[in-house]
Amino acid sequence: MLKIRSAKCPWASVGAAGALVMLVTAVHVFMVPILPSSLDFSGARRTVDHRPRNVLPGAGVVDSRLRGRFPADSYEAVTFRAAPWKAEIGRWLAGCHAESSAVNITEAIGTKRCQKDCSGNGVCNYDLGECRCFHGYAGKGCERVLKLECNLPSSPEWPVGPWIVSICPAQCDTTRTMCFCGPGTKYPDRPVAEACGFKTIVPAKPDDPKLTDWTTPDPDVFTTNSSKLGWCNVDPEDAYSSKVKFKEECHCKYDGLWGQFCETHVECICINQCSGHGHCRGGFCQCDSGYFGIDCSIPSAYSVAYEWPSWLQAPVNLPDLKNLSNIPINVNAVVEKKRPLIYVYDLPAEFDSHLLEGRHYKLECVNRIYDEKNRTIWTRQLYGAQMALYESILASPHRTLNGDEADYFYVPVLDSCLITRSDDAPHLQMPEDLRLRSYHTLEYYRKAYDHIAQRYPYWNRTSGRDHIWFFSWDEGACYAPKEIWNSMMLVHWGNTNTKHEKSTTAYWADNWDDIPLDRRGNHPCFDPRKDLVLPAWKEPNPGAIWLKLWARPRINRTTLFYFNGNLGPAYEEGRREDTYSMGIRQKLAAEFGSTPNKQGKLGRQHTANVTVTYLKSEMYYEELASSIFCGVLPGDGWSGRMEDSMLQGCIPVIIQDGIFLPYENVLNYNSFAVRIQEDDIPNLIGVLQGMNETQIDFMLGNVRQIWQRFFYRDTMLLEAERQKKLFTEEEAAWSVEVSKLEEGDDVFATFIQVLHYKLYNDPWRQGLLQEKETGLPSICSKAS
Repeated sequence: MLKIRSAKCPWASVGAAGALVMLVTAVHVFMVPILPSSLDFSGARRTVDHRPRNVLPGAGVVDSRLRGRFPADSYEAVTFRAAPWKAEIGRWLAGCHAESSAVNITEAIGTKRCQKDCSGNGVCNYDLGECRCFHGYAGKGCERVLKLECNLPSSPEWPVGPWIVSICPAQCDTTRTMCFCGPGTKYPDRPVAEACGFKTIVPAKPDDPKLTDWTTPDPDVFTTNSSKLGWCNVDPEDAYSSKVKFKEECHCKYDGLWGQFCETHVECICINQCSGHGHCRGGFCQCDSGYFGIDCSIPSAYSVAYEWPSWLQAPVNLPDLKNLSNIPINVNAVVEKKRPLIYVYDLPAEFDSHLLEGRHYKLECVNRIYDEKNRTIWTRQLYGAQMALYESILASPHRTLNGDEADYFYVPVLDSCLITRSDDAPHLQMPEDLRLRSYHTLEYYRKAYDHIAQRYPYWNRTSGRDHIWFFSWDEGACYAPKEIWNSMMLVHWGNTNTKHEKSTTAYWADNWDDIPLDRRGNHPCFDPRKDLVLPAWKEPNPGAIWLKLWARPRINRTTLFYFNGNLGPAYEEGRREDTYSMGIRQKLAAEFGSTPNKQGKLGRQHTANVTVTYLKSEMYYEELASSIFCGVLPGDGWSGRMEDSMLQGCIPVIIQDGIFLPYENVLNYNSFAVRIQEDDIPNLIGVLQGMNETQIDFMLGNVRQIWQRFFYRDTMLLEAERQKKLFTEEEAAWSVEVSKLEEGDDVFATFIQVLHYKLYNDPWRQGLLQEKETGLPSICSKAS
């Protein structure tokens, strides 16, 4: 065995080098189910017990010592790194977190070759010796080309087949299930996405929306006659200069293409943009020789034989590459790291890369795309948080390739991409899923569970208690398969089911009530003892950052309460379902609506300094920053209103009983937010007016301190490092402003701190920790 011991690890260069980063995800630590002050998880009155539950034996003595050093404030919060935490968590982090010592971890460098080197149609996982094939290819050596049809079977009623996102009256690319103009046209590679290729039904009334006749292809998209609505033959310059007409339903939806007519090829979006060790092909990283992983960040013996990553530099003579090819040997590197250590599964591509590579709409489920000059455009996709966290874990010094040393195991199923693609193509459909996106996604998670339980030893050691799964969609982990419920769930919807025992969404396809119990089991949606609510994705707004809207002083906040959003069926363009927002937004509007409803009526208690409106505003961020209190109410499940409030420095007013907000089971929300019971909505303004200026200033100050914990700064800085090699500061204003922000812990740093606390305060981990070098200082250890 060849061992290589590194000198001090230059961590800043780890991500840039794209080398072996560290530890992996495992989760399951059980914290005390600390609920919002207005909630009661068990249904009974909680007794006062100042001794933390679910801690290691002997921790009572430790806690008493920490309590003396780190007393709670009047809100029962203990501050760590400027954030008010639940007292026992804040004490432990403040007393133990920063002193954690480093441990030496042996990282294995893969040497197992893949069959046929994946035939050039995939990437070899050199740890397992298995291919990860590109979309449309299969087989042990990716030698088999699949034929994935765009259309469902035709019938007299549906000559092209029933509607599906991939429906194609033109040329179907059967490796990607995407539709193009095809041979015989001037622009054969121009997409004919969805409605573009079908007849348009003229509305009966001028203001009614256009409809698409999915049974009748539109021959005009192929015409060369400039007087008709050509698409496949129209010259872009002629169209841009208005010399010819073109069908407005036709536009550029596929990733990697730019311009009204998809005439410009641009960078596609991939995880970490392949870490500098590959190139992105529509969402799948085609790695350079010897590198692998979804972001090409894992080196093998074949990649490092000539060029070791900087953090593994050592004067070592490696065996000849021919020997490596014929007789795989163990190549290990000893590196210094700090816990928690996270192992990220390299899953088959159907769970992640294929969902990115085959998506039909470039903006779906991603947090960024690239323009005609390959500059970053951040999206407003709230679900982009799943990609942001994934990228941060992969590039983090807490990642490890050594599953035996890992504290946590992250299972990267991209459900945000799966759900948006559930109607994409025939090959994705499952007859048993009742056409429910929730059920469809459950089955994907079950397949991922089957894979890791059968192929890896780590799940069965702990029954998955140290594993982490991210359920990013509107109903969170409500529809998680029963087999994985022991694990830690990352969600945006922390519904404890104290009030809502059934699905809360108003959208039928996301409803999970009809999922059979033998698949879902009878678990709740969220368990605050083990699970965690993460913030939704919010784009970096250069103007808001430059103006420091989160720091706007109290004197400039003249609106008492502000909420802007869909208010339901009583208002123009409102959601028709009475169940939307569980009726909460409707109750708020009925009391305090500041814009007339369809009957021309304002809210019963409307006052001048209260804004509750459905009218979209170009000054939305400015209006939030001009308010003292901002409403946080659900939409179809969770919404992004908590993040809007925090990022603009407004005190959140939470109106959703029994539902946790981001980090609410670990941070002390009483220090910076207000909770109002749904039944107390008529008293809302009276409650807010009753708060004195001292309380308001204190809460505004805390919001200013912790707003970055609701901001995915880490993934933005990773992107900024990539972009600054291509563009000047003037061309990437977001990069300049994000880089200028004062140092502060963001979403990812907070996530790591929670994992660290859970690692040492879960009684189940007692035996495991005794077998490992924990690095705990004396005041935090059992022995003390």
